[in-house]
Amino acid sequence: MRVFVTGASGFIGSAVVPELLGAGHQVVGLARSEASARTLEAAGAEVHRGSLDDPDSLRAGAEKADGVIHLAFIHDFSRFEDSVRADARAIEAIGAALEGSQRPFVNAAGLLFLAPGRVVVETDAAAPAGRGASEAKMLALAERGVRTSIVRLPPSVHGKGDHGFVPHLIASARRTGVAAYVGEGANRWPGVHRSDAARLFRLALERAPAGSRLHAVADEGVPTRELANIIGRRLGVPVASKTPAEAGDFLGFLGALFALDAPASSARTRELLGWRPEGPGLLADLDDAHYFAPDAGTVL
Repeated sequence: MRVFVTGASGFIGSAVVPELLGAGHQVVGLARSEASARTLEAAGAEVHRGSLDDPDSLRAGAEKADGVIHLAFIHDFSRFEDSVRADARAIEAIGAALEGSQRPFVNAAGLLFLAPGRVVVETDAAAPAGRGASEAKMLALAERGVRTSIVRLPPSVHGKGDHGFVPHLIASARRTGVAAYVGEGANRWPGVHRSDAARLFRLALERAPAGSRLHAVADEGVPTRELANIIGRRLGVPVASKTPAEAGDFLGFLGALFALDAPASSARTRELLGWRPEGPGLLADLDDAHYFAPDAGTVL
């Protein structure tokens, strides 16, 4: 297939592109900047100029494609609702180009807020607000002749080059001199290695049924205290419990999120598509030197 990929030069996208190319697909990546264009060309992808703020560019990229993988999202938590609206407009533009064609359209979504305190499964519906609104738009497109699927990602998609939540925890421990967790630290976070997430996006593109919800989850739930223990040992700093009121002082914006209990299952996804995670688990990957290297990357 000729596959149009938004976010193709990002952390997950840069794993999805070689995964698609290795399976014999042609990749056309959305590029907003010269740096992104160069990255895509070096990876063997064709470049399509545009951005999430340019619906016409998204529509044009989708019109010429046999399928679309939408990974781009503006991760500005200070303007989260603006980011959600931009994502909804992008889905509408891409969906309009694919409507009635039965071509595949795979969209990335999140797992963190779906059902705190219990194991989330693929049949759980997202809330109508926030990024859940994008899921609703994707499911509606399945009724309009688009083979849509939603790949829900855990809060930690980990691997070399990660610039998300785990590097933020490490940076916070370096800044404060404490590897902190909240309360007893028994609350659980799911995770997946980015190479395994990339393979699931490919499988969804190739054969997921219309309207599928899929979970890119390898570790169903890792106690956050265990993450803090590794960070403390690696940095040589104490590991300490903090109250929810104290968490923000030590973990910044991540304080409230790190207190959530958000385990998730991928049993249905594995059965449906035969997906089997093969990369290192979250704890093993966190304990690798690459997360603590001086050039480990910029955090959120």
